[in-house]
Amino acid sequence: MKIYIHEYENWTDFVWDERKVLLKLAETRNLQGRLLGKMESLGFDLQDEAVLNTLTLEIVKSSEIEGEVLDLEQVRSSLARRLGIELAGAIESERHIDGIVEMMLDATQRFQLPLTQERLFGWHSALFPTGWSNMYRIKVADWREDTTGPMQVVSGPMGKEKVHYQAPGSDRIEGEMTQFINWVETENEIDPVLKAAISHLWFVTIHPFEDGNGRITRAITEMLLARSDNSTKRFYSMSSQIRLERKQYYEKLEKTQKGSSEITDWILWFLECLDDAFESTSEILSKILHKADFWKLHSMTILNERQHKMLNRLLDGFTGKLTTSKWGKICKCSQDTALRDIQDLMNKDILQKEASGGRSTNYELKKMPGGNN
Repeated sequence: MKIYIHEYENWTDFVWDERKVLLKLAETRNLQGRLLGKMESLGFDLQDEAVLNTLTLEIVKSSEIEGEVLDLEQVRSSLARRLGIELAGAIESERHIDGIVEMMLDATQRFQLPLTQERLFGWHSALFPTGWSNMYRIKVADWREDTTGPMQVVSGPMGKEKVHYQAPGSDRIEGEMTQFINWVETENEIDPVLKAAISHLWFVTIHPFEDGNGRITRAITEMLLARSDNSTKRFYSMSSQIRLERKQYYEKLEKTQKGSSEITDWILWFLECLDDAFESTSEILSKILHKADFWKLHSMTILNERQHKMLNRLLDGFTGKLTTSKWGKICKCSQDTALRDIQDLMNKDILQKEASGGRSTNYELKKMPGGNN
């Protein structure tokens, strides 16, 4: 008895309910066009800020889906350097973070370049620059070989694992990937957004690498969505939305991979998730506009480099509570210097003490006249 979609002959001859899909696709395309129109009406500096925020979230959240937590500031700094965007308080980034950033930028900034085996191997090398995945040495820049058994997606404690999915055998990968890559580059009759939905399912079902398949799947998705926008400017993040809907994402994948080549439900879920990603962008835009208004209001305010750096951190969404010790640690200064910086900002009506109090004094931005923080 066949269990998985790839066990059927001609399994990639996908079919779907055209009426349902086209109706939903029209709605998605309309939202996409309105969002791009709104973002492109911004000035170049605000567009750059939006792109930096979006790509940072895309990279961080794509890794979170796989259980890996990246340092957000390192990702942001690495992106800013490679995009030529000036970033106050930029920090050094680790090699593996630079590799992940390079993969995503290759996918989104060079979206018109063809997808090839060599390009995919380059992305895989960028993900695993040392040849190790956590404590395990893996085969990098080549298809998996299944030397220790079939490639499976499992959950649960050792000895009680639940198998959610088993990928095609390694002897099939070369042929499966040749077919996939040819389809991506030669199929021109399918809408690019619909193509992104199908490609996402197709690639992750083949699972061609020993590790990193999820992140490369989402990089391919971003590349095809960039083609649908015909723009290097990324204003929405599919991975961020998938991270929020991770449970449904895995459930929908598992159900589809244990089904037939009729993939209407998968496509509709993908399009709905994309719609939600467009909606989430409005929150990013709100933060960017608030930040722009803040610096316009304080364009003549005299601030030192430490204050400028920390205010940008607060405006971008500071994690946790701001204290003098955190200020000192981030700015590499003493707590006395940090306190003087903070008191100066309080005197300039920029910071205030948090009303909640507690064992240590915390600080926050004051609301701007006529606006909200």
